[in-house]
Amino acid sequence: MRDLLRGIHDFKRDGLKSRRGLMERLAVEGQRPQIALVSCSDSRVLPEMFTQAAPGDIFLVRNAGNIVPVGGNDSPGEAASLEFAVEVLGVRDIVVCGHTHCGAVDAILHPETIAGLPTLEKWLLSSQETGQIVRERYSHLEGEALMRVAVGEHVLVQLQHLRRLPFIASRLPEPDFSIHGWVYDIKTGEVQVYDVDQDRFVPLAD
Repeated sequence: MRDLLRGIHDFKRDGLKSRRGLMERLAVEGQRPQIALVSCSDSRVLPEMFTQAAPGDIFLVRNAGNIVPVGGNDSPGEAASLEFAVEVLGVRDIVVCGHTHCGAVDAILHPETIAGLPTLEKWLLSSQETGQIVRERYSHLEGEALMRVAVGEHVLVQLQHLRRLPFIASRLPEPDFSIHGWVYDIKTGEVQVYDVDQDRFVPLAD
């Protein structure tokens, strides 16, 4: 904690200098982010870092497992944030970004590991499709290979959830509105993107 508090002082003294004009403009003119990005809460995943984004570029929605819950009002926060991004800020690209070594995906595959954590158990119920898909299609895999495909399938499940949100479904026919699936590799920094034509995740092209 002490290091982070010191970092706040250092940022105010030194780090803000090169971006003072940008921050003043954002404060006066408001934000116009390029994308809305649903990411995991995992402390190892920093979308602003691996995209080299500037303040104001990304409208970020974070939770355990980069989940887009649908089918009820128990957890409306994610949908409310995305609705604001689309309807008010005019965002035209929405990304769901999963990551390797995701504890939430591992818990979906092995629910016994979170026994005694009722809030987390309830939260992950909204993405049980991930576990069903993995069991049906990838029973021949195990270990890291299994986790890699599970993370990708989990992202695809969230894209399906996005399509069920009315304010997104109504815009999908528009040519300049898109949803995207990414998987970030914590170890290598590589980002794979879902290619609809190939129906698989492929390395981000240069």
